[in-house]
Order: sequence, then C-alpha cells, then structure tokens
Amino acid sequence: MSERPTFHTHTALASALRKLLERLEQRLALSRPLAVYLAGGMAVHLYTAARVTTDVDAEFGARILIPNDLMVEVTLEDGTPQVVYFDTNYNPTFALMHEDYQDDAIELDLGLEHIRLFVLSPVDLAVSKIARLAENDRDDIRSLVRVGLTTADEIEQRATHALDGYVGGEAMLRLNLRDAIAIAREAETETDRASGTRGE
Repeated sequence: MSERPTFHTHTALASALRKLLERLEQRLALSRPLAVYLAGGMAVHLYTAARVTTDVDAEFGARILIPNDLMVEVTLEDGTPQVVYFDTNYNPTFALMHEDYQDDAIELDLGLEHIRLFVLSPVDLAVSKIARLAENDRDDIRSLVRVGLTTADEIEQRATHALDGYVGGEAMLRLNLRDAIAIAREAETETDRASGTRGE
C-alpha cells in the first residue's frame, strides 16, 4: 500500500506503549537517538485498534539491557486492568522477515526525546506472522487485510522474496504461507461482499 496508514494513538494500549518507551528512555538515561522497531500484536493494534496485547515485541537499533521490572499498568476501554511490558524473548530472526523490513518500517512520532519508534509496515507485519501462524497470527493477518492495509498479493510477493533469507524448515513455512494467503484472500472476499452490501 502506497498511502501512509493512520495510527490509532489515542487508545489505552497506545498510551501505555508511549509510557513504557518513555520509562525505558529514562531508565537507560539515553543521550542519543535509539531506533525501536515495533512488531507483533502491539503494532497490529496501532494499525487497527482491534488487537489487545500486553507484551511488546520490539527490536532495538543498539544493544541494550531491558530492566526486568519495566512495565506499565493500564486500564483498557472496557475496564479491564492490564500490565504492558517488553517481551524479552522476542527475536525477529525466528520470524519470516523481508531483508528490507527495517528500511520500510513507518516512523511514528510519539513525542519522545531520544527513542525513534518505527512500526513494521502492514505487509511486513503480516509476513512476520507466517512462520508461527497461531490463531492470533491468523486473526492479525485477517484484520490487516480487512481494513485495507495490505492485500493477499502483496503478502505473497513479499513473503516469497523473504524465503531466500529464512533460516529453518522451509517445507512447513511454505504450508503456512499457503494458509496465510488463503486467509488474506478470504478477508478480501468478505470485505468486497460487505462493501457491495453497503452499496446496495
């Protein structure tokens, strides 16, 4: 998708993410810019406002040590209390990632002094879900396609290119890719059908 997407930054989770990054900035006593690449459910939430997640999948542009006690308490819109924290086990090399995913990530200015937040592009976010393809990953792909942020063709093309650099079992990955494309096409069909119904 060529248009810059709109981020949902006024939700409770988005506010908690900003506080978490702000606290990280303070705890690390940063004096120079630090790039942070956001993936996972929190990135999906910023794009769709639909996904609820409490762990933050983030990759950092420098080697840092995340404090074990760094977390933010938040009350969601429905009154549910949650705790938002960094997933210290997150490793992008375990996912299917295109070689240009960092270059194509979209910067989101949260008003932080030293942290520069980049959110994986919608297509790269969808592709990153393919290696695991758990139920929430399937839902995330479906959501991104339904709101028009990426398409089945874009996901297929990007994922196929990314396969060249993947380390792991490719046979299962190709099966997951097939399923992911089917999910995306189904979401497109549902969206087209809903649009047609509204237009009648």
